[in-house]
Amino acid sequence: MKFLDMLSAAERQNGSMLCVGLDPEPAKFPGALKGDATKIYDFCAAIVDATADLVIAFKPQIAYFAAHRAEAQLEQLVAHMRRTAPHVPIILDAKRGDIGSTAEQYAIEAFERYGADAVTLSPFMGFDSVQPYLKYHDKGAFLLCRTSNPGGDDFQPQRLSSVAGEPLLYEHIARLVQGPWNLNGQLGLVVGATYPAEIERVRAVAPTVPLLIPGVGAQGGDAMATVKAGWRGVAGEIGTTVAPIIVNSSRAVLYASNGADFVQAARRVALKTRDVLEAAKQQVGD
Repeated sequence: MKFLDMLSAAERQNGSMLCVGLDPEPAKFPGALKGDATKIYDFCAAIVDATADLVIAFKPQIAYFAAHRAEAQLEQLVAHMRRTAPHVPIILDAKRGDIGSTAEQYAIEAFERYGADAVTLSPFMGFDSVQPYLKYHDKGAFLLCRTSNPGGDDFQPQRLSSVAGEPLLYEHIARLVQGPWNLNGQLGLVVGATYPAEIERVRAVAPTVPLLIPGVGAQGGDAMATVKAGWRGVAGEIGTTVAPIIVNSSRAVLYASNGADFVQAARRVALKTRDVLEAAKQQVGD
């Protein structure tokens, strides 16, 4: 199944736009797991099992594994997700961006070594740094566009006088992903929940590509505003979207409790977040 089809199927089956980000920090682990990097798999697998029926995707962040020499645990985790939640796509949050020959190796890492369904990328080096990932026709790639961090203001909202119409940089990226770069319909955009007005502008420029929206929860993004800005329904079809939005929450779910009830607490937060997002969708649909 192609990534976008898998994404749409998960959205329908789980009734969800919520993505749970897997950013394991052993220092924040609960109880007996605290501080033990060898328990990264155990912690993340417990979160996956508790939320697999509530999400549109899982998003493991590769740095949180690599920093603790836990790449093998990431491979183990992906295998676990395939067994227990085969309907939920896996987005590897790697934010790679390098010349074509190196990008080929990163694509092998993401799609062959880890078996991810999609990957996050930086578009700064241009299309030839993205193209190697598109050779995997059943996979997806999300390009950084308008990110949730304050430092994104340094470049992303700058106006490009050299481009017709003088768009902002992030708008230009959105146009490329909506148009000439999206050869096989595999591309999406990363837009931070902390900038709902910019989400709305990106959606206007790129109406048919999926949006990966981090920043809900610990980073302060508002779930209701996010959905209103990015979700667009199909006229006459209740609950059907033109293109999915994948609203990510990481720390708010992972560390909902530092006690023995961390699994139950993670599920409660994920369920509440999913329901808030779905309620917002209904308002947009109305």
